[in-house]
Amino acid sequence: MRGVNKTYASGFQALKHIDLDIRRGEIFALLGPNGAGKTTLIGIVCGLVNPSAGSVSADGHDIVRDYRAARACIGLVPQELHTDAFESVWATVKFSRGLFGKAPDDGHLEKVLRDLSLWDKRHAKIMTLSGGMKRRVLIAKALSHEPKILFLDEPSAGVDVELRHDMWRMVRKLREAGTTIILTTHYIEEAEDMADRIGVINKGELILVEDKHVLMRKLGKKQLTMSLQQALERIPAGLSSLPLELSADGLTLVYTFDTQQEETGIAELLRALAEHGIDFKDLRSSESSLEEIFVSLVHQPTEKPA
Repeated sequence: MRGVNKTYASGFQALKHIDLDIRRGEIFALLGPNGAGKTTLIGIVCGLVNPSAGSVSADGHDIVRDYRAARACIGLVPQELHTDAFESVWATVKFSRGLFGKAPDDGHLEKVLRDLSLWDKRHAKIMTLSGGMKRRVLIAKALSHEPKILFLDEPSAGVDVELRHDMWRMVRKLREAGTTIILTTHYIEEAEDMADRIGVINKGELILVEDKHVLMRKLGKKQLTMSLQQALERIPAGLSSLPLELSADGLTLVYTFDTQQEETGIAELLRALAEHGIDFKDLRSSESSLEEIFVSLVHQPTEKPA
């Protein structure tokens, strides 16, 4: 994606100069709050939304000049449940494959339906299925034509735990087979577990793209939590320069430090505690989660009312 912008007729700018390269065969998680531009960006790549400016190439095919080839290599699992209610599962999945000019391959469709626990429902009309089963049908439709690029737009929204596990097991298999997967999700723990790289979009701007592990190291903070032998009323003045927080009951001290610094300051902290006669009975450390990092990236200070 190069210089992708989208401004609607109302004047609202949904995307602002997006430059992004997604690597072949990776799982790329696109995170952002509601209204950040995630679905608009996906819609542009998939040919559902016209960009106001910029260009997009999918597997080497320009999505405007060579739109048939571009769309043939893309599968999309949308947020909304749009299905052919009166068709059977088998008929709608077979039709989806034919839409992209693919030769019939009942073996491939059977494998997809079995992987999604839909094989026993293949003759059922879609209108009779539960919401979770309809979500499975959308995934099957997206995979019917063997796409090289798969978009999953909030695929876990409103689905049961079993489907979520089935879906991520399939995603891992697809990645192993070389499929490129781009997902948006509100379940940040899924991105933390599944993604190779993370992109964060906020108010139409791509504010960060980073390898997941590098991101966790760069922006992650570690905390050392100390359970005290005796409660403190306040942090002593001699320790006020250290990044310490005291719990409301005075029984816990939390020390926050940057994992990127050569010196963590823990040795200095422990010496200072001893000098002030502060004893602790337990120590434990923890790291920032991806969710905490995400919240810190998109957090905007609330403007004061005029």
